[in-house]
Amino acid sequence: MYGKAFAPEYQGALTTLSVNSSLVDVLAEGTERLREAERSGHPGEAARCGLAVAEAHRRLGQIREADRAWKASYRAAREAGDTAAMAWALWSGGTLARQRGAFPLAWRLLGLAAGLGERGGDVVVRGYSLAGLAETGRIQGDYAAVGRLHEQLLAEARRRGEARHTVWALEGIAQMHRNTGDYDRAYALFEEAAEIAERAEDRRGHAWALRGLADICSVRDKDTARALELLARAEASCRAMNLSSALAYNHKMQGNVLYRAKRYAEARDLYELALTEFRSMSEPRGEALARLGLAKSLARLGRNRAETAAELADLAVVLERGGLKHARAMVARAQEEFGLGAEVAR
Repeated sequence: MYGKAFAPEYQGALTTLSVNSSLVDVLAEGTERLREAERSGHPGEAARCGLAVAEAHRRLGQIREADRAWKASYRAAREAGDTAAMAWALWSGGTLARQRGAFPLAWRLLGLAAGLGERGGDVVVRGYSLAGLAETGRIQGDYAAVGRLHEQLLAEARRRGEARHTVWALEGIAQMHRNTGDYDRAYALFEEAAEIAERAEDRRGHAWALRGLADICSVRDKDTARALELLARAEASCRAMNLSSALAYNHKMQGNVLYRAKRYAEARDLYELALTEFRSMSEPRGEALARLGLAKSLARLGRNRAETAAELADLAVVLERGGLKHARAMVARAQEEFGLGAEVAR
C-alpha cells in the first residue's frame, strides 16, 4: 500500500510544499526562507532551504543558478556540521551534473552523497543517491551494470511504501526493457508506474509514465492517436508544474510519434521546438536526441544528402565523446536507414 507522494528535497521550513507545487512557487518561497535563515545566522536551515532553491533552478533549466545554489547549500551544511544535509546538497549537484552531461562528475558526487547519507543516518538521501547512480548508468546505456541496482532500489521502495521512488524505479526498468525491445514488459511496468503515481498524486511521475506508455503505443501498436493523447495529458501536467526538462522531452517524444507516422513536417516542427528548449537549459543529451530527430525529419523532407551525412557524423562524435552508448547506437541506425554508413566512413 502506497501513501501520498511527498518531496523529501523540500526540507526545513519548506516541508509544507507539495510534490506537485509549481517550481516557480517553490523557487520564490525557497529563496525567501533561505534569506531569512541567512539573516538569522542558521546555517543548517539555510542548507535545507537552499536545497529546494537548487532543485527548483535545476528543474526550471536554470543551470548556472542551480550550480551556485547547491554549492552554497553544501557550504552551509558543512558549517552547521549536518552530514545528511551535506549529502542532499551533493545529490542535487550530482543530479545537475548528469543533466548537463558531465557523467564522471555525476558519478563522483552521487557516490559521495550515498556515503554521507549512510554516515548521517538518512536512508532517503542514500536511496536517492543510489538511484541517481543507477539512472546515470542507465542513461549512458550500461544496463548490465545498473539493472540489478534498479531492481534492488525498487524492492526497497516497495517495502517502505514510497510511491514516488517506486514510480521512478519502475520507469527506469521499463525504459531499459523498451530500449532492448521487450515492449510488452516495458508497457506493463510503465502502466503500473502510472497507476501508482496517479493514486499517490505524483503528477511529475505520472507525466513521465504517460510519456513511456505513449512511446510503446507508437512503436509497438502504431496507435498514433492514442500516443498523442497520452502525451497531451502529460504536457498539461508539465506546464502546470513548470517542468521545463520534462516538457522538452515530451515535445521530443511527440516528434518521435509523428515521425513514425510519416508526418515528417509536423515532426520537424516538434523537434525544432524541443531543440530550442534543450539548448535554453544546456541539456546536451536532450539536445543531441532532438538534433537526431530533426536530421531524420529533414532528410525525409528532401534535405541534401551530404548535409544529412555530415549532421549524423557530427552527432556520432558528440555522443561517443559523451559516453551515451544507446543514443550513439540510434545514430548508427539512422545512418543505416539513410544508407550513409559508407559516406560517413570515408
